[in-house]
Amino acid sequence: MGVKLLVWGEYACFSRPEMKVERVSYDVMTPSAARGILEAVYWKPSIRWVIDRIHVLNPIVFTHVRRNEISCKIPAKDYERNPGINVTGHRQQRAGMVLKNVKYGIEAHFEFTTDEDRNEGKHLDSFNRRAARGQCFHHPYLGTREFYADFGKADSFPECHPSLRGEKDLGYMLHDIVFVPDPKGKIVESNKGTRITAEPRFFRVIMRDGIIEVPPLDGKEVRA
Repeated sequence: MGVKLLVWGEYACFSRPEMKVERVSYDVMTPSAARGILEAVYWKPSIRWVIDRIHVLNPIVFTHVRRNEISCKIPAKDYERNPGINVTGHRQQRAGMVLKNVKYGIEAHFEFTTDEDRNEGKHLDSFNRRAARGQCFHHPYLGTREFYADFGKADSFPECHPSLRGEKDLGYMLHDIVFVPDPKGKIVESNKGTRITAEPRFFRVIMRDGIIEVPPLDGKEVRA
């Protein structure tokens, strides 16, 4: 049930959550961003994508950009009454440190989440066919939606750039967000009214020759 996907783009921003005002990207793609790209290509309610490893193929190069953003969002309770925002009154310019000219290889597999539609071959063939044709449910992106990602099916990945060889400690990185029961959390309709809260999970990134081994989300290497 394993797949390989090659993704690349002109810019990428995998935002560090500790930077509250200006956007600063991690050095490499996060597992949650890789999962989002796979889901954009192929997703069904009966499967869940699990990232096994990420191949960093291009040199890690940062650059600065300035972007127009808005300083507020529409509350869910007011959406039907006020479905828009006065962009002119809430526009603000923010700086960002983003990655430039990125290319990654994603190795992943899927796990079943329900007892229905458990046809491994069908899901695998559908993903490979869509990846080879460049089909997607929505265009995948590299961290933020304005940084579009190109993608293609891969049987193997090229060697990393010489600057990435050896072992590099990139520190702690966001693995993914998990939802856990919480009496004081928000009620989520998709979870049948159960009160849950979102908790981030982190892991220490050790890149060896451009390859990052991603531990399981419930592994001992992952911390809350």
